[in-house]
Amino acid sequence: MQELDPTILQKANSWLQGNYDADVKQEIQKLIDDKAYTELTDSFYRDLEFGTGGLRGIMGPGSNRINKYTIGAATQGLANYLKKTYPGEKIKVAIAHDSRNNADLFSTITAEVFSANDIYVYFFKALRPTPELSFAVRHLGCKSGVMLTASHNPKEYNGYKAYGADGGQFVSPHDTAVMDEVAAISSIDEIKFNRVDANIEEIGEDIDELYLSKITELSVSPDAIARQKDLKIVYSPIHGTGITLTPQALKRFGFENVILVEEQITPDGNFPTVIYPNPEEKEALTLALKKAQETDADLVLATDPDADRVGIAVKNTDGEFILLNGNQTGAMLINYLLSAWEEKGKLTGKEYIVKTIVTTNLIERIAEAKNVTYYNTLTGFKYIGELMTHFEGKQTFIGGGEESYGYLIGELVRDKDAVVSSAFIAEMTAYYKDKGSSLFEALIDTYLQYGFYKEKLISLTKKGKTGAEEIKEMMEKFRTNPPATLGGSKVSTLKDYEKRVETDLATNTSKPIELPASDVLQFITEDGSIISARPSGTEPKIKFYCSVNGKLDSKEAYADTDKQLDAKIASIMQDLGV
Repeated sequence: MQELDPTILQKANSWLQGNYDADVKQEIQKLIDDKAYTELTDSFYRDLEFGTGGLRGIMGPGSNRINKYTIGAATQGLANYLKKTYPGEKIKVAIAHDSRNNADLFSTITAEVFSANDIYVYFFKALRPTPELSFAVRHLGCKSGVMLTASHNPKEYNGYKAYGADGGQFVSPHDTAVMDEVAAISSIDEIKFNRVDANIEEIGEDIDELYLSKITELSVSPDAIARQKDLKIVYSPIHGTGITLTPQALKRFGFENVILVEEQITPDGNFPTVIYPNPEEKEALTLALKKAQETDADLVLATDPDADRVGIAVKNTDGEFILLNGNQTGAMLINYLLSAWEEKGKLTGKEYIVKTIVTTNLIERIAEAKNVTYYNTLTGFKYIGELMTHFEGKQTFIGGGEESYGYLIGELVRDKDAVVSSAFIAEMTAYYKDKGSSLFEALIDTYLQYGFYKEKLISLTKKGKTGAEEIKEMMEKFRTNPPATLGGSKVSTLKDYEKRVETDLATNTSKPIELPASDVLQFITEDGSIISARPSGTEPKIKFYCSVNGKLDSKEAYADTDKQLDAKIASIMQDLGV
């Protein structure tokens, strides 16, 4: 029988004795009575913290769970931070939520706590995509915003994304400053739950209209769309918020043949037709792919529950639908945008693109060839948003993204945006079709021109307190004893982003990494492979990102080269013991 750590019991008892709702106390008491010590430990062994995606966790009672009180404490802490940061000012915030279970309840609680703290709330009266929340923060002159979402996590999860005045998620030192304020709340009695109606204003359609019209103005190839307006696009919101705006965005761009996956258009936090509502998973696109085959579609689009990420499928040269991964879609988008801007004479030398350190270097090769500046940031779109705010008014952001299916085109928001990305993926498809090429053929052409880059992500799930300890041990082992060779090639460079040091292993010389500290290790081999190890900031996982590349000699050599690169990735992962 597992023993219960006395500190866990003490924390659970503090909830039983505190001013919490009776049903919450009943749930906690049941865990104690049933000796469900593993679940009790996971519920109380820590307080939820902001990771790369904010506050995220399983719903239920406890300090390490998403519930009325952890949401309330986060909001009270954020309110305290805002009042200290903007003393004497009338502070405004915007709040939205996605289709998750309890998301409307948690967004209402968030609004009530802000209103009780004399902060004015613009409250989306129904579910909306995350990027629209970012847009609203900027447009309405808010000092902050909150999105209630757990992105693509399983249905048991919910979450809380906090945004700053620029419409981007909080970054250091502001994120820790907010959490310090949350941690300073020693009792739930300090949380002001009493709603002040005069401080809450409902918003909706007016913001939708403005956001959609601004997105449409970004279109680069309306002429190609006009000629390819009948492009067959299958779209699924996977029971999420994408249904509110994505079909409208596609229509406004000029696409007249958008086919919806009827079984998945109704928002539903139980996500009944999928195992995980994640467009990275092929299973989540099963119904969309079936519809695409039935209708002989040109393109499949599927957005996640809060519509900040999008997965796509296209037909290969054999007419079979295949899923592109986030690196492929991101590289294609950047290649299309830079090519279209170049053709229209819009490149002035002041434009730039951004990607994260674990996203394909194919994007760098494309930017170099087009003579466009590129930047790398840490993983997490908040760092891309931070860079955009830094360059606002000085340089023009064309587009950017990360391998986890999140992209942004234009400067309207400061977060990944599946609404604008879906419209531009469709525009890109129309652009290539107008030139007599499919998107898949354009991808092969990109590999022929810049090199065949292939990536794979391996995620190991390690749940709970013991899982967190295992992940820590794995990272420490790689840090102190890095592999000498990977996939038959010598490891030439070690980048330790936590220590912010890049080491040339041949000469044993080091130089600083000019990015904030982050628990990421990168091994770079002599043949140009890059392997990154990174604990997730939002899930109980350690992630291994593997990128290999080679020369593609001809279109006919694609299948063989693809297999060779797959074998190389498998060899590297075997060497890592993953």
